[in-house]
Amino acid sequence: MSGHASIGPCLEAEAQRSVAYTIFNLQQRRLLTCLLGLTTSISPLTATIYFPLLPLLAHRLNTSAQAINLTITIYIIFQALSPAIFATLSDSLGRRIVYLITLTLYVLSNLGLALARNSYAALLVLRAIQSLGASAASAIAYGVIADVCVPAERGSMVGPISMALNIGTCIGPIIGGVVAYRSVNYGWIFWFLVFVGVLLLAAIAGFLPETARNVVGNGSVEVTRWWERTWMAPLRSATVKTWRCIMNAWATTPNSSRLTQKGKSSSRYENAIVTKKKWKILNPLQCLKILLLKEAAPILLVHGFSYMIDFSIQTSIASAFTELYHFNELEVGLSYLPRGVGIIVGGYANGKLMDRNYKITANQIGHIIDREHGDDINEFPIERARTRGSPYLIGILTCSVVGYGWALDQHSHVSVALILQFIQGVFQSSIYVFSNTLLIDILSDTPSTAAATASITRCALAALGTATVQPLIGVLGRGWYFTSLGLFTGVSSLVAIWTIRTWGMRWRIKRVAEKTQSEVSHVASLDESRLGIDDKPSCAKNAVPINPPEALIRPDGRHTPESSSR
Repeated sequence: MSGHASIGPCLEAEAQRSVAYTIFNLQQRRLLTCLLGLTTSISPLTATIYFPLLPLLAHRLNTSAQAINLTITIYIIFQALSPAIFATLSDSLGRRIVYLITLTLYVLSNLGLALARNSYAALLVLRAIQSLGASAASAIAYGVIADVCVPAERGSMVGPISMALNIGTCIGPIIGGVVAYRSVNYGWIFWFLVFVGVLLLAAIAGFLPETARNVVGNGSVEVTRWWERTWMAPLRSATVKTWRCIMNAWATTPNSSRLTQKGKSSSRYENAIVTKKKWKILNPLQCLKILLLKEAAPILLVHGFSYMIDFSIQTSIASAFTELYHFNELEVGLSYLPRGVGIIVGGYANGKLMDRNYKITANQIGHIIDREHGDDINEFPIERARTRGSPYLIGILTCSVVGYGWALDQHSHVSVALILQFIQGVFQSSIYVFSNTLLIDILSDTPSTAAATASITRCALAALGTATVQPLIGVLGRGWYFTSLGLFTGVSSLVAIWTIRTWGMRWRIKRVAEKTQSEVSHVASLDESRLGIDDKPSCAKNAVPINPPEALIRPDGRHTPESSSR
């Protein structure tokens, strides 16, 4: 036997259980958290810095408000398309190369916007490219989290990244509001984004290591291509060569020689596993397959509805606060701040809460957390761990949305609306974070593609909310519009959470079992054709058919006695 078929799912799974999940230590993960948080912040920064500029753009370009709003719609469309293209590509080629491509697009598009200030057509096209470059960062970041963190510790990275991501949400409207208030040249905004993009491009090129597991495994496989190596690597090359000379001298003894040969063999085997999926053909339609998965669809709905609420409120703030409270452009920009602070607080707190919920769920079912190799979530109710307490989050968010609508409708004091915005930010962000994390947990073999699917869903619902908010407010009024929005999304999300907690694990394990059985059968058929049926590998010959485990798994994740005996 030769080639990858001889490795097969049995030996691959056995090898993965025998090595540490990742070699990235705590200090390296903190560096990754900082880099990913700053990089993901460019998407909300670019989106929100633009909102206060809308009247100024319409005046300077001598066009209608509706035409300028079209640039927002274009941005949202490409915000959905970008992760479907680039995040999927990062699962195949690696994280670094895709980050370098998208950030380069981002810098070039902002440069074009800064130079072509008097063309509406250029604004449309370059806003699309700008969104294409900025919007994949978050989905790729979730892929990196899945690469370097075991499920029990992912909240420790998700929380700070979510907090850093929303710094852009806070400062974007303020910067845009200052520019609009002073009616200065709006091209300054795009020069500022060029500067931010160049800094981030240099930081990623210089310091972000390759983490994709089908490229570097658990981080121990040495990279060879220039784009997979950080720019800091040449600066360390002399030290590395010196260290290797010392190690080679030490390896001349018999015992160490045997250890070296063993390590080389292990490295070759691990690399065989790694390169097995390395050059997959880019298939953005993979996201559509995830949309149709029974266990993923309710998670995506919860995730998308939280984003729909957020964008509907964002879109209504400028007109509501200008009309009701007579805010100027700078004050409108500042009115986004409570919501942004709430999102930062909610994202960070929920990251901590997710790890705590994981630990509590493990204790409830008598599961011992494996922080070195990572838990096999096929034996763990990850759905129940991630959604623990979520009905309370959804209930409070729903009440705050309804209250916000009536506060505006009854012309309550502005502080009431701002406090409710803060509450919405806290709980919307919490729902956003746990749902996105759960999605990459159950689809950990293609985490960036899973995050890209979430991006498509939330952008589609956000576009729906943005397109309908003003017409429906005109028909229903602010009070009844936000009441309808809150109740519809709240009740739908509660039903989806019930579905996830009741059926999610069963559906997930059934899918994994069918996939594993298919892989084992495929390996067995290849070996039969090459060696004959009597010479099949033991793992394929002795494979026990994997049956759908609905009857063997209780909703709380515990195994029945019959399951345990197996």
